[in-house]
Amino acid sequence: MASSVLGLNSDGVPNGAVDCARPADQRRADDELVQRMRAGEETAYETLLARFQQPIYNLAFRLLNDPGDAGDVVQEVFLKVFRNVGHFRRQSSLKTWIYRITVNEAHNQRRWFFRHRSREVALDDEPEATHQAVSDSTRSPFDYTFDRERQLLIENALARINPLFREVVVLRDIEELSYEEIADVLQISLGTVKSRIMRGREALKTELTARLEPEPVLRWAPE
Repeated sequence: MASSVLGLNSDGVPNGAVDCARPADQRRADDELVQRMRAGEETAYETLLARFQQPIYNLAFRLLNDPGDAGDVVQEVFLKVFRNVGHFRRQSSLKTWIYRITVNEAHNQRRWFFRHRSREVALDDEPEATHQAVSDSTRSPFDYTFDRERQLLIENALARINPLFREVVVLRDIEELSYEEIADVLQISLGTVKSRIMRGREALKTELTARLEPEPVLRWAPE
């Protein structure tokens, strides 16, 4: 169940629809952005929000499966980034550092949820309102419908697998992080990353297979 099968990036857009900057160019841009933030430039914080707000929300939503909790995580993540940017040592990329904070905040939110409140499902908290795809006038309504149904199918299957497996599958197959970056984000060994990805993909495959299997047809036997 590789990223080409999942077919979604962090914005819910089919993979390949968004061009990525070269790693060296991105690193230089990140260093410049960090320096501007440390200098207190307001436009630097606006740039950070524009670049990371939606990806962080989407990552948090996929880890927690709750739009309200995901919104709370986004606020906490940016507060921590703003307060601690002076301590960022460039031992990892800016994206990896921010994703590590996001995953940690999602863990904190999940622990708080289980300790302090019971789950309430609101009728208007439907996942389809949480992700927006980039408009493409060359695509037919059938293409939109197919992609939308596929996305919802994957999102629902992700929500049902073990959170430990879910986070590595999301980071690898949707966020497209390398194994090394995932190990850095989650602070676990490379071997554990590979093991969890394998088990997570198997769990996701099982969920998707169960959803795609046709319901048995009841036939009346002649008396």
